[in-house]
Amino acid sequence: MLQSGNSVTLRAKGNSMLPFIMEERDTVVLQKAEAFAVGSVVLACLPGNRYVLHRVYRIKGEHIMLMGDGNLHATECCCREDVAGVVVKIIRDGRVIDITSSSQLFMAALWRKLLPVRRYLLFVCRWWMRRDRRMKKR
Repeated sequence: MLQSGNSVTLRAKGNSMLPFIMEERDTVVLQKAEAFAVGSVVLACLPGNRYVLHRVYRIKGEHIMLMGDGNLHATECCCREDVAGVVVKIIRDGRVIDITSSSQLFMAALWRKLLPVRRYLLFVCRWWMRRDRRMKKR
C-alpha cells in the first residue's frame, strides 16, 4: 500500500521508541519513503523479513543505521531500498502530532545528544509507565 502512494496507519508495538512512541497508546501514520534524513522515524525491513520502526541514526551512502529511541546502544543496519515507509504523524489520545514539525525534530535531536544519560531518563520513564498502569487498574 505504501509503494502505491497510500498512507498507512499502524498501532505501535513494543517500547523501543520510548519516550516518543509508546505501545498501547500511540498509532503511527506512515507514507512512502521518498525522502528521509537522520532523525526521521522509518519502517524498515531487516533480514529475516522482520520489520522495525526506528529512528535513522546515521546514513552512509546506501547504508542506514537505525536505533530505537528507547535503546541504549543496539542498532540495526539496512539499505535505503529496505525502508518501506516514513512516519509523518503520531496519533495519541485523539491528538495528531506532526513529527516533522520543528519542535518535534528539536526534541528528537536533543534526545539523541542525551544518549550518555538516556539510561537514567528511560528508567524514570518506564517507572512512570508502570506506576500509571497500576493506578489505572485500581
